[in-house]
Amino acid sequence: MNTITRLVVYSIIALTFAISQGQEIKKDSIQKATKDYKIKLLEDEKLEIETNEKKILKFKIIEINKQLDNKEITATEAENLKKDAAKLAALNIENRIAIIDNKIALLDRNGLDELKGPRNVAFKVGTDGLYFDVSNLDDDDSPPKYDIRTTNKLLFAIGFNNAIGDNQSLDDSPYKLGGSGFVELGWVWQTRLLKDSNFLRLNYGFSFQWNKFDIKNNQYFVQNGDETTLQEFPFDLKKSKFRVTNLVLPLHLEFGPSKKRDYKDRVRYTTDNSFKIGLGGYGGVRLASLQKLIYEDEDGNRVKTKERRNFNASNFVYGLSGYVGFGDLAIYAKYDLSPLFQDQALEQNNISLGLRWDLD
Repeated sequence: MNTITRLVVYSIIALTFAISQGQEIKKDSIQKATKDYKIKLLEDEKLEIETNEKKILKFKIIEINKQLDNKEITATEAENLKKDAAKLAALNIENRIAIIDNKIALLDRNGLDELKGPRNVAFKVGTDGLYFDVSNLDDDDSPPKYDIRTTNKLLFAIGFNNAIGDNQSLDDSPYKLGGSGFVELGWVWQTRLLKDSNFLRLNYGFSFQWNKFDIKNNQYFVQNGDETTLQEFPFDLKKSKFRVTNLVLPLHLEFGPSKKRDYKDRVRYTTDNSFKIGLGGYGGVRLASLQKLIYEDEDGNRVKTKERRNFNASNFVYGLSGYVGFGDLAIYAKYDLSPLFQDQALEQNNISLGLRWDLD
């Protein structure tokens, strides 16, 4: 398994483990941190209210003084207007802060349900010029969708890989059983096919397949025009590996029991802890092919080479696949109907067996 493949596999396994182990542990702390953050935003909004109202009062006093200077009003009228403006600003501050205090009290007492969604901080223009406005965006009380027929999930599979030809068994294969493997990573959608039952589902999407072959008997691939053959390597090979990378569109008809959960305002179907069978296939294109050799030359120097070329590998790939499992995990098998190498005297077809995870 090459470095990139190992990184992909380790990252996904680590991410899956972290999510499953840490979800419940971090839930309370995340909710508390979110609540504290929302309270801080409300406290900041109180400061903005007082600042904005004082700016508005300042502009009003400036306008009153201009009227007084232009002798449009008397000094007594100006003084009364200033007092009225000051009273209005004080009442506005008092009432608006009271609203915020009530929101903080509700949030502190009842938790996040009282204030939904993220808050929005934006520039606004008012009579007092530019200022920050903090407002609640999530005032949408629309009900959740009653029924969701299509969901999506991450696909990850790993296992053993090999290739066999006509009248050939795995024992006759030129590839080692233990050293040859595959990795598949993709994204799939699942659509319920029946109106009131989730017994029958259609899975479809895209995935990347890495099919690796560990070549036996000190051999390596040699491409000579349209012909690709296995030949004896002139030095002692420490490693002789060949890898094909494909992008495919998998399609499976999945069936099996599921649980229906009725929440009154919505229904949901789940296949957690349920038996499932998927039958289908895939089709796509070859993205790359690579041969990696490690050996010692005649001077005892360790040499590592990587050769990227088509090796006459099939540009279009298609095959059959299926899985049987329980919950997210399944035993997974796939067989390429397209030959590993196109237009060769001996046709070889890729075959894989491993484990598959469909991660919600």
